[in-house]
Amino acid sequence: MDQTVSVVGAGLAGSECALQLAMRGVRVRLFEQRPAHPSPAHHTDRFAELVCSNSLKSTKEDSAAGLLKHELDRMGSALLPIARTCSVPAGGALAVDRDAFSTAVTERVTADPLIEVVREEVTSVPEGPCVIAAGPLCSDALFEAVSAAVGGERMSFFDAAAPIVDAESIDRAVVFEQSRYGESGTGDYLNCPMTREEYEAFMDALLSAERVIARDFEQADLFCACQPVEEVARTGRDSLRFGALKPVGLTDPRTGRRPWAAVQLRAETSSRAAYNMVGFQTNLTWPEQRRVFRMVPGLKGAEFLRYGVMHRNSFVDAPHALDRTFAIPGTQVRLAGQITGTEGYVEAIASGLLGALNTYAALTGAPAVILPLTGALGSLAAYATDPATSSYQPMHVNFGLFPPLEEHIRNKAERRAAMVTRARADLDAYLAGRPDLACAGRS
Repeated sequence: MDQTVSVVGAGLAGSECALQLAMRGVRVRLFEQRPAHPSPAHHTDRFAELVCSNSLKSTKEDSAAGLLKHELDRMGSALLPIARTCSVPAGGALAVDRDAFSTAVTERVTADPLIEVVREEVTSVPEGPCVIAAGPLCSDALFEAVSAAVGGERMSFFDAAAPIVDAESIDRAVVFEQSRYGESGTGDYLNCPMTREEYEAFMDALLSAERVIARDFEQADLFCACQPVEEVARTGRDSLRFGALKPVGLTDPRTGRRPWAAVQLRAETSSRAAYNMVGFQTNLTWPEQRRVFRMVPGLKGAEFLRYGVMHRNSFVDAPHALDRTFAIPGTQVRLAGQITGTEGYVEAIASGLLGALNTYAALTGAPAVILPLTGALGSLAAYATDPATSSYQPMHVNFGLFPPLEEHIRNKAERRAAMVTRARADLDAYLAGRPDLACAGRS
């Protein structure tokens, strides 16, 4: 195909989109502004860099996140298999060695002869067919250009990243290895057990610690899945003990009992040389992070390889600015990734794939790709592009977006299993009727 498609942004969505188009024989010009114009959150110039957690969430077949992965597999995702080759132990979740993952994606993209990588900032919407996947941290100039193009109100929310700890600085005499309900000494997480007194002292320090932005955030500014740990703590003394620090299913081998609370650490790398503090996204100043987080049992001498950071993420009002294919009506411009408000790593990969499929359909005169509403991606896309959606906020895939079953099933597990079964069958039927979606354009 002689047509060249511009893809702006080499994050998860942009990388998936570029690879999908190239696999169909479409030439791609992939723009990435790093390293000349770094973002507030990225640390490297590699593609598909994960800037928050290293978890791509659940792989369980009866979960919405697990179903989304199944759908991506069925549609031939390029990035999901790479993630699996770079995985690190994380129980029932898919977590990756973020350095290995971004390196592998970068190598895959740059090695493709149909993808031209352009390392420069894009300040206006490119002419011709394009997919803007610049992410929620795109440059001010580009976001202003996108805002002008969609004619929608500019919107934003705060996002935060958790600290990473050097494994050698963790006190293994206190911290124990165990997955929930598993045997001590085995598992994918390290656990820092807290007594009631230790938890209360930690809460006092956390609530009084100095923050980078010294004002209380309004709830509307904070995306619920990425709220800073100190903001969660402000909602109640037990909010963390029943949330990120819940001790359910854990047994402290020193006492043989369940701790009052427990901070979990998840491996960042396959070598387990670094650990992420699960649920500890934060807006505390770096000196305060060092002081307060070292109060966690087992982290008294912790060395932080990266402190938690906070930045403003922006997105467009997709339901009132984009059509069902995430295109700006009347143009050849589509948006993909978190800039559309589809929140989450795997969701970004999925939207990049969907952006590529609809761009290719438009180039070849094929029907638009509108996935079944009963599936994870189909229901998320429908929510994000439904003009009836009011007060639009970023959204992960979840069963709350799925249409109800014809037959009411009271049992929650059985109901979700039935939804998954229905979703898989409907996707199979849809794909069977769309052979044009297969990667047949290139040998």
